[in-house]
Amino acid sequence: MTKNVGFLDEPGKKKPVGMPSVMQRVNAEVRTRIEKIRLLGLDVDGVMTDGRLYYHDDGTESKAFDVRDGHGIKMLQKVGVEVFLISGRNSPMVDKRAMDLGISEVTQGVRDKVPVLERIASQKGLTLDQIAFVGDDLVDLPVMQRVGLAVTVADASEHLFEKAHYVTLAPGGRGAVREVVELILGVRGLWEKAVQHYYV
Repeated sequence: MTKNVGFLDEPGKKKPVGMPSVMQRVNAEVRTRIEKIRLLGLDVDGVMTDGRLYYHDDGTESKAFDVRDGHGIKMLQKVGVEVFLISGRNSPMVDKRAMDLGISEVTQGVRDKVPVLERIASQKGLTLDQIAFVGDDLVDLPVMQRVGLAVTVADASEHLFEKAHYVTLAPGGRGAVREVVELILGVRGLWEKAVQHYYV
């Protein structure tokens, strides 16, 4: 519970923009890596979702996405950092979620994600050290070992922890993406630009 419950701000007084607390979790080397990031790549199952699949009697399946993660992605896009998705599975729900968030670069049904990463980097005119990627399982390791900022989620396969430059406090599908977004915005000096209009 917030410590400010029961207290009102002075009328007409503009609130200061607070910086993301996750910035305090990174050392100088990781900050240097984050400062270069111009593109964020995400695995889907276990990163944008909690990794669980719900199978229904009619043969369909469903999964849940976190709205705060989605809002974070929109904030990142607003300041010019694009987002792409790479998933080992195929799901029309992923296409729908990507469309809702304005993510045009979506690749599904691939086991080898490295060629996709390299193609996207080439198309965007970026080097791999300008790309961050968030994964949660062994299939993501080849990509994580090539990008400038390798991130894994709190509840990822333990084998990813020693390879990641940053491990989120939040689990997959429950705020991990938002945490990475706030870290990038904060370190790159874009946080205030992304959220200033909320502080009235």
